[in-house]
Amino acid sequence: MKAYVLINVRAGKSREVVSKLRKVSGVKSANACWGRPDIFAVVEAKDDMTLAESVLDNIQKLDGVESTDTHIAIE
Repeated sequence: MKAYVLINVRAGKSREVVSKLRKVSGVKSANACWGRPDIFAVVEAKDDMTLAESVLDNIQKLDGVESTDTHIAIE
C-alpha cells in the first residue's frame, strides 16, 4: 500500500526533517515544498498496521514535526 504523508514542521526545520525522513523505513521519497504542507512524503507499507507504525512511531516523533496528514492511495 502507498500513502502520501503531508507534513508540517517548525520554521527552519524542513531540510533537517527531510533528511531524517529519507532514512525512515518505508519512506520512498520526501521533498520540501513552498507553502503548506512543508513536506510531501511517499510511504509504502505492507499493510495498514505497518503504515500506522511508520507514521505514528517514526514520522510524527521526528524533532521539528508539528503535524501530519496521511492520504492512502487507492489506485
